[in-house]
Amino acid sequence: MASRLRALALSTHPGPGIAVAVVAVLLGVGVQLAPWRVALLGLAVLANQVSVGLSNDWLDAERDRAVGRTDKPVALGLVSIRLVRASAIASAALGIVLTVPLGIWAALAQTVFIGAAWAYNAGLKNTPISVLPYIIGFGLLPSIVTLSRPDPVLAAPWAFGLGAMLGVAAHVANVLPDLDDDARTGISGLPHRIGRRASGVVLGVALVLGAVFAFFGPAGATTTLQWAGLIVTLLLAVAIGVLLTRPPTRLLFQLIIAAALVNVVLLVFSGDRLLG
Repeated sequence: MASRLRALALSTHPGPGIAVAVVAVLLGVGVQLAPWRVALLGLAVLANQVSVGLSNDWLDAERDRAVGRTDKPVALGLVSIRLVRASAIASAALGIVLTVPLGIWAALAQTVFIGAAWAYNAGLKNTPISVLPYIIGFGLLPSIVTLSRPDPVLAAPWAFGLGAMLGVAAHVANVLPDLDDDARTGISGLPHRIGRRASGVVLGVALVLGAVFAFFGPAGATTTLQWAGLIVTLLLAVAIGVLLTRPPTRLLFQLIIAAALVNVVLLVFSGDRLLG
């Protein structure tokens, strides 16, 4: 029983899911949500991400088996597809229900986020618009936070832009290591169609645009953090561009993660300038 629960937990893709939930919590603190709202928001977004991870492993089970994925408990037979499917549906419903006390608009935005992610897992990953669910979901994340206020308001347009660019980067970075496996099983999303090098360029441009949104978007005087974020992101983008001319290395993905973290920091520390 314990081993099956552990396999189920690993099928949620816990690392990225927890990271997204933590970002939501930090944004909630930044816009001064009441503690109970911050806690509920964090749990709701975590349930959201759990459902996304589980639905991915459920819907990709046969393909993962075909390419011998040893990091997927479902593909290894450590947990049943039926259990993963039921857990995915339950956690998606829980993510929406938990958001309802935060307001109907927050719940609606959360539903769109989950729906976009599930649409990706269910088939959009195999189309030229595979990046669209990431743009929608990550673009909406700041608004899920700001709509959770007692006086709900959409996040500022620049925050949607920054979130969307993080979504583009997340999509490409997530797909790049699996391009060969995906090709063997007929998956052909946007990164597959434009190739590894062009995908890397898209990723770098998205991260730079995210920093540009964070630099020029917020109202008020430009802060030292904004200057630092823009400069560091530009330097990292140049380094990523150089590495893209060579075979993929661990350093390339470390730089990608570093640039993404800079954008996350810029978003988290925007405070009430996040409000539209």
